[in-house]
Amino acid sequence: MATPLVVSEVFKSFTMHLRDGLKLAVVNDVSFSVGSGECVVLGGPSGIGKSSILKMLYGNYAVDAGQILVDHRGKVIDIASADPRTVLDVRRHTMGYVSQFLRTVPRVAAIDVVAEPLVARGVDAVEARDKAATLLAGLNLPRDLWNLPPATFSGGEQQRVNIARGFITDHRILLLDEPTASLDAANRKVVVSMIAAKKAEGVAMLGIFHDEEVREAVSGRILDVSAFSPRKAVAA
Repeated sequence: MATPLVVSEVFKSFTMHLRDGLKLAVVNDVSFSVGSGECVVLGGPSGIGKSSILKMLYGNYAVDAGQILVDHRGKVIDIASADPRTVLDVRRHTMGYVSQFLRTVPRVAAIDVVAEPLVARGVDAVEARDKAATLLAGLNLPRDLWNLPPATFSGGEQQRVNIARGFITDHRILLLDEPTASLDAANRKVVVSMIAAKKAEGVAMLGIFHDEEVREAVSGRILDVSAFSPRKAVAA
């Protein structure tokens, strides 16, 4: 599979059980692909389904129909129909995700939070921590915070830990959900440089960026999610 990520005819709806089973369509007939070394940006107004698309690709949301094809360790995997064990393996080795919010185990040091994805893949803990330290330094997180749990950090500090954790691996596919939302201008520029480096390495990236300057700096093309938006809810 020459293209790392192919999305074909994906439909998604939510059933509103507190409203007599009303079925609320989220996106209809989503079809696109992301090539190696490309950063595609999901565009469109808030609430149009951009984050839902990322969550379907990562396997957090089930799909009603369609395929999400990923080139995973030499095999084509359909995330839409894969079993949970396979989805976890894809996340470990092929598809990374940087969300808007950092979710960590309490009392775990920031540097270990960042290093964990490498350790989970069998990388020596010392080597993983060294790479984590390099990323945290590049993102201007004060060294005094590295050995503290990030639950006590500010929003911008937590997001820098989140970004470092997402960028530490060599995943072929990287999903980015507003990675720069809580950052100041200087650190937004750092993240733009990190995305450029991933593109040079051939990583396929799909992201949401509400900051226009960042969006223009990283996007190879913008995919308007409005084209996949249903017009109305359909009763079950």
